[in-house]
Amino acid sequence: MNEKNEMIPNKIYLSEDEMPKQYYNVRADMKVKPAPLLNPGTHKPMTKEDLLPVFCSELVDQELDDETPYFDIPEKVQELYRTYRPSPLVRAYRLEEALGTPAHIYYKFEGKNTSGSHKLNSAVPQAYYAKKQGLKGVTTETGAGQWGTALSMACSFMDLDCKVFMVKVSYEQKPFRREVMRTYGASVTPSPSETTEVGRRILAAHLGTTGSLGCAISEAVEVATSSDGYRYVLGSVLNQVLLHQSVIGLETKTAMDKYGIKPDIIIGCAGGGSNLGGLIAPFMGQKLRGEEDYRFIAVEPASCPSFTRGKYMYDFCDTGMVCPLAKMYTLGHDFIPSPNHAGGLRFHGMSSILSELYHQGLMEARSYEQTNVFKAAEFFARTEGILPAPESSHAIRGAIDEALKCKESGEEKNILFGLTGTGYFDLVAYQQFNDGTMTDYIPTDEDLAAGFASIPQFPGNELR
Repeated sequence: MNEKNEMIPNKIYLSEDEMPKQYYNVRADMKVKPAPLLNPGTHKPMTKEDLLPVFCSELVDQELDDETPYFDIPEKVQELYRTYRPSPLVRAYRLEEALGTPAHIYYKFEGKNTSGSHKLNSAVPQAYYAKKQGLKGVTTETGAGQWGTALSMACSFMDLDCKVFMVKVSYEQKPFRREVMRTYGASVTPSPSETTEVGRRILAAHLGTTGSLGCAISEAVEVATSSDGYRYVLGSVLNQVLLHQSVIGLETKTAMDKYGIKPDIIIGCAGGGSNLGGLIAPFMGQKLRGEEDYRFIAVEPASCPSFTRGKYMYDFCDTGMVCPLAKMYTLGHDFIPSPNHAGGLRFHGMSSILSELYHQGLMEARSYEQTNVFKAAEFFARTEGILPAPESSHAIRGAIDEALKCKESGEEKNILFGLTGTGYFDLVAYQQFNDGTMTDYIPTDEDLAAGFASIPQFPGNELR
């Protein structure tokens, strides 16, 4: 605990000189490494040669490296980071007061850039490596649109073409997010679409579907692998993405160390795992090395409960089954969540890194219904003055609940959570909440069983 809490400012800003110069690879400190990606045809680990037709060369190296603890951040990437980083670490004094809790609440605010979220942290290096390789452009998927917006910005910086497949329900719910992407030069296609072979197959198999990240990934990969001079880039889930997002946790730890603050509980929303993995990275490293102990809590939507109700198995990362197999907590690649408003948390699986950490008992997980999440979002907006993204609001809900437990026990715990972005493109969702028309959907066991049935079965990967 810090004995000088009264001296802590509302916002802790680092100087540009204090920004990380290297990414931290938490896999290097994991005694049990995340399971490797498998070739779906042979069920053998994917090699660099297998992945090069899909991903940029240097990103493949980062994806496969479980041993190197630190990777240098290229100077050009650092230069672009300095246009919006470092991001502030905020002491939530007004939220604490409104809750009447003795807990001290901190949040790392990643929404203070034009993309409105943390996604730019990985979009910039991925675009950089694509440009360095001499590519024409990249393809990608996006759920709520934060990743597509960030990548379109990064590609405009690097003069790269950007083709985005946006989950259909979000494409329709968030037209202004779509227009931001187009302003930065990206083409945006609602997914699943008739423009790809895999999209046509998905539409035939799931009539009237509102889409999912798994569908959009399949379409983006098809276009990348069939277009000369293009590669596919992903905004979450992959090891390389969590590596880039470690800048969040590294900055947070530096800021907390300056004031002698040690977080007791670290909370992040979880969809694919990028922001959560980035926030906890250096703290988890300390835990893995036996230097410190922390509680880590992943918060996910009850409508897409990969951690809390999923199976830890090898599964396809995409609905069209064109990607490698990843061992992760999954609901099955055919599982298409209800069209809730936390579009960025509607992925059927979870990062292999976070899945392994959770499987080892090094992390906790919980899920919330979206009406409960929006109550927390409203409370946060009225106390802290920031309209949070629906995704981020899952972490807010978790932090509020932990702070209320401290109110009951009288404990002055330090609670840290990630505020991953703003919700100004999510006003349709806020309107439904304010009008009282928002509903909750929690999949039944039968719904989940249908998704689990799509998980590939092979020796060592049998459904239990």
